[in-house]
Amino acid sequence: MLNLANKITLLRMLITPVVIVLLYFHGPVTCVLAVVAFAVAAFTDWYDGYIARHENMVTNMGKFLDPLADKILICAVLIMFTALGWASAWLVIIIVCRELIVTGLRAIAIDEGITMAADKYGKAKTVTQMLAIVPLCLHYPLFGLDFSGFGTLMLFVAMLLAIFSGVNYCLTFYRQLQAKRLSPGN
Repeated sequence: MLNLANKITLLRMLITPVVIVLLYFHGPVTCVLAVVAFAVAAFTDWYDGYIARHENMVTNMGKFLDPLADKILICAVLIMFTALGWASAWLVIIIVCRELIVTGLRAIAIDEGITMAADKYGKAKTVTQMLAIVPLCLHYPLFGLDFSGFGTLMLFVAMLLAIFSGVNYCLTFYRQLQAKRLSPGN
């Protein structure tokens, strides 16, 4: 159960506190280090899935841990941004609430025997969140350029995608649940 892909996923969870500590003691150097740590964690999101699929290491544990690790990383960093005053609380609340709702629906879907794979909207939301987090992590101007405005814009786009993908996820779950309950034998 604890294969290479799942170990990489666990590594992403372990990197999360490193990013948070670097942001807590924020300064130009620690913010760049936070971006590097976050980038490593983001890379593991792709890499663990690649290994799982190409080395036939897909497990139920991995299906559970991978989205959980993503949510821990993203939500922890966004909440830290709110604490630092680098992101609007209302944006972060909407994104975090969406993540909690989708996680809850995933648990119900598993209990109902329904597989809910991530859709293209959820993937776009995740990529947009990562594109928002990097410039927001930098916080301080780098080479005379201030990237925080771009990060804030991307976070707003991520919030819109979070709402859209969350509604889509709820509708897909409802449709699959109805189809399962109406199918012969249930």
